[in-house]
Amino acid sequence: MRKLVIGVLAGAVVFGPSGCGNDAPPPGGEQTGQSCTSAAQCFPDTYDAALRGGPAVCIDRVPGGYCTHICTTDADCCAVPGECRTGYPQVCSPFESMKNPMYCFLSCEDIPDDAGFPDADGFCGAYAYQGFRCRSSGGGPANRKVCVP
Repeated sequence: MRKLVIGVLAGAVVFGPSGCGNDAPPPGGEQTGQSCTSAAQCFPDTYDAALRGGPAVCIDRVPGGYCTHICTTDADCCAVPGECRTGYPQVCSPFESMKNPMYCFLSCEDIPDDAGFPDADGFCGAYAYQGFRCRSSGGGPANRKVCVP
């Protein structure tokens, strides 16, 4: 019985939801897209540096919350040391019907050859978070292909 309990507890740690509260996301996971209940939980790796473009935001329209920050151009995304954990591009885009402001998202428009994934959904699941897929950000003519749940 003791081994079963330990195994279940270990499984909960390994397979439990990532990004909840102040938990770190899984290896390779970006801070953009991390689960949240408030903006204060977003971008802990920036060591309180001001994000370029605007403050951190927890988009509560996404189940479980979605950490991002306000931006005006792609250059605002990954502009602060510690903001991005991978070298994969992020883009500034509106989200669904929220045309203003725009937000940073991990891009899946052009999957880099070194990512090792033949499709965009596999890339999003590995470098954003498990269960994320590549889809249009929505928001009209400024749509981009981004990794979202």
